[in-house]
Amino acid sequence: MTLERRTLLRAAAGGAVAGGLGLAGAAQAAPRRTVFVAGDSTAATYAVADVPRAGWGQALPVFLRPQTPVVNEALSGASSKSFADLGRLDRILAAIRPGDVLLVSFGHNDEKIEDPARGTDPWTTFQDYLRRYLDGARAAGARPVLVTPVERRRFTAAGEPYLSHGEYPDAMRALATATRTPLIDLTALSFAVWGRLGAEATKEYFLWLDAGESPNYPAGVSDNTHFQAHGAIEVARLVAAAAWMIPGRDHRALHDPDIPGDSLAWPATRPAES
Repeated sequence: MTLERRTLLRAAAGGAVAGGLGLAGAAQAAPRRTVFVAGDSTAATYAVADVPRAGWGQALPVFLRPQTPVVNEALSGASSKSFADLGRLDRILAAIRPGDVLLVSFGHNDEKIEDPARGTDPWTTFQDYLRRYLDGARAAGARPVLVTPVERRRFTAAGEPYLSHGEYPDAMRALATATRTPLIDLTALSFAVWGRLGAEATKEYFLWLDAGESPNYPAGVSDNTHFQAHGAIEVARLVAAAAWMIPGRDHRALHDPDIPGDSLAWPATRPAES
């Protein structure tokens, strides 16, 4: 195992594996293929001070067997461009090895075209940056998987859900076809769930809390983009259920409808920002 890989595994320990098993320990006990996550705040691992906020990458280990390490490098505020420009992709490519899987999910912050550090055009620069992830993973003998951005909680006054990501999901779908890359269409999957649940019930999935409900959010919060633990778990379920190529899937957990929020681990600090 390279120094870079050991460093990255240690950096992700403490919040990336369900049950509190550190990634370095998991790798030493029973080394298997590792799942890496490159993404934004919707996938990121959050800290104790953020509870109950959680990302789907933080919840992904719930649906994998304990001996399958997850290195969640998802970073709040990141786009496909800024993640690469900040050197985060290079960190992953220095650690990834043959047989590993790289989940790549961006779009939320690529849409911020007014921000030159993050904004991309869906049919040009967005696809160009995503190719860096695909090409880099393949050069290392790993398997890249594109994951369209999870849909936000968006409803009309009449209670009808509507899509919010513009052409970015279509651009990712087209790139997946052109490059023969596996695709998890999380945009479509999550949109179907939010539509089925409706405007009120989805508040139990997103970070909606009343004042006084959580000491970390004393004034309450109404967040239609990020998740609380239950929502992160259910989005992670969508990802794992759709991804036959992810190693170590726990089919019993995938069929368990009542996984509690405290199945997640919140580290002392956000790993990707430490």
